[in-house]
Amino acid sequence: MTTMDPPREIRFCRSADGVELAMALYGAGPPLVKAATWLTHVETDHASPFEQATIRAVSPHRRFVTYDARGCGLSQRNVDEVSMDAWLRDLEAVVDDQGLERFPLLGISQGAAIAVAYAARHPERVSQLVLIGGFATSYLSTAKADPRIVEEAETLIKIVELGWGSASPAFRQVFVSKFLPDATAEQWRVFDDLQKATATPQMAARYLRAMFSVSVKAEAAQVRCPALVMHVKGDQTVYFEQGRRLAALIPNARFVPLPGNNHVPFETDAAWPLLVQELRDFLGIGAAASASASASASPRSALTARQLEVLARVAAGQTDKQIARELQLSPRTVEMHVAGAMKALGGKTRAEAVRQAAQQGLLPA
Repeated sequence: MTTMDPPREIRFCRSADGVELAMALYGAGPPLVKAATWLTHVETDHASPFEQATIRAVSPHRRFVTYDARGCGLSQRNVDEVSMDAWLRDLEAVVDDQGLERFPLLGISQGAAIAVAYAARHPERVSQLVLIGGFATSYLSTAKADPRIVEEAETLIKIVELGWGSASPAFRQVFVSKFLPDATAEQWRVFDDLQKATATPQMAARYLRAMFSVSVKAEAAQVRCPALVMHVKGDQTVYFEQGRRLAALIPNARFVPLPGNNHVPFETDAAWPLLVQELRDFLGIGAAASASASASASPRSALTARQLEVLARVAAGQTDKQIARELQLSPRTVEMHVAGAMKALGGKTRAEAVRQAAQQGLLPA
């Protein structure tokens, strides 16, 4: 990490099935969560040209939360399940671990599909959706897929199985050439090193097969938050038309074409200034901040509306399962809101938090 990079904090949490996930936290302020993709490693993200530039662009203004996908990077490598459902549970675990109630969600490439599905499943939690290089359907999930497309998918999977762990970069460069056709030799080398460090050949093949089977067409139509969709015109990994179709499926999404050919733009690409400007404008980054709560803020302002809502039901004697069913939340999310309320009120137990909230007039009579 260079002196120009923001400080990084690495933490761990567990998904619903017990898989350990590695998270990296950068910066301070309101959160921005990035859905995981397979080619990440939180210990070396600062060396990845795209990840490094993204972190620098947002961390001065946002608490940037990123994590390694299951089976990849610093997350648990040996896992039983690799699927869209598992990826969604992992994102839910990270968000709950960080106690985030409502936040903008960033999805890049495969992560865009995960972000769309999460936003559809949890509309109350996603305030804004930013998608870069994303898709709604892939090789094996397209209705009436062309046999040649299916053959290409199977060929890519076989290439991974044969050459991902090889000392020679020849096999992996099939992916580098599709991902980054305009990259420099040094950028190719960094990306190749990332591929080797991120996942084993077996896990890489499992990821490709799972990704090629993804479809979020139905979920995209259910997204209700504002959405910004950006896609590079010459992308050879996820074609430009796939990005445009994804934007068309999301109600009222803003679609921004980006110049270039790389799947994800580098800081030196012509697309980068436009991408950063659109991202900042959409999230309100860099704009004059509204007055924030001071140290003397009232107890009510220290609690979110949802925390008050949950605490009132705890005071009424409801169980977490009853509250979850009534508010259409998961029991784990209810626990998270109760813990947040306890922390804000300084209560060591639920009963103490309820008593203090009642004494301060925060609960219904």
